[in-house]
Amino acid sequence: MKVVILAGGTRSTISNEQQGIPKPMVEIGGKPLLWHIMKSFSAYGFHEFIICGGYKVSLIKEYFMDFYIYQSDITVDLQNNTVQIHKNRTEDWKVTVVDTGLYSGTGMRVAQIENYIDDDTFIVTNGDCLSDIDIKDMLAYHETKGKKATMAVARPTGRNETLQIAADGRIMRNEDNHRESQAWTNACMYVLDRKVFHILNGNYSLEDLLTDNLADDGQLITYKHNGFWTPVETYRDRVNMENLWNAGVAPWIRVQQ
Repeated sequence: MKVVILAGGTRSTISNEQQGIPKPMVEIGGKPLLWHIMKSFSAYGFHEFIICGGYKVSLIKEYFMDFYIYQSDITVDLQNNTVQIHKNRTEDWKVTVVDTGLYSGTGMRVAQIENYIDDDTFIVTNGDCLSDIDIKDMLAYHETKGKKATMAVARPTGRNETLQIAADGRIMRNEDNHRESQAWTNACMYVLDRKVFHILNGNYSLEDLLTDNLADDGQLITYKHNGFWTPVETYRDRVNMENLWNAGVAPWIRVQQ
């Protein structure tokens, strides 16, 4: 099953020294945020990724083209122009990087990778969020419910838009509908049936397209995640994640490297 990572958007402003690069390439503990996300998925057995790039997508392509060098120790003989690789370490990943446009909405980005999806189901996640969502459990939940789309939701961090969710997990769009006493927000991860491609029209966000076209028909269900989840949007977010990583207690990765 393919995991689609939304890594477009504008340049990172998380820290001054990191300006000019895509946000998913901002480093936490010496590793790009993108690597952390992929590592968390590979822990559940997912090794095929499609990265939807935009802003400076060439930097993402270069990172994976030289991945084994970034991961390994090297000796460069400048006089003889040779490179020796020591302790060659890599990942069992297959990565497709697609330039989906500088100004595309997330829905349009996903629409452009339809030809790379060869399964009935695929996963989409943002390239600037970390979580300890149990991917296998979310997939099983999606299969049990039999809907076209499942959206992971989590507790808001304080700056997130909250959602109206019915007791059975459906998203409600009518303001007069019953609200749950505890707020939830989009946790930036979806399990999608490939049938959703026919609704991904126009330059809109993926969340808006799914909500506008599937919610009223009961085809958009939510998976409630009570564990760790956070967007990495500010310098403070990055520092907090780096502190967890350096302390060896990063919840988004099972085995820290």
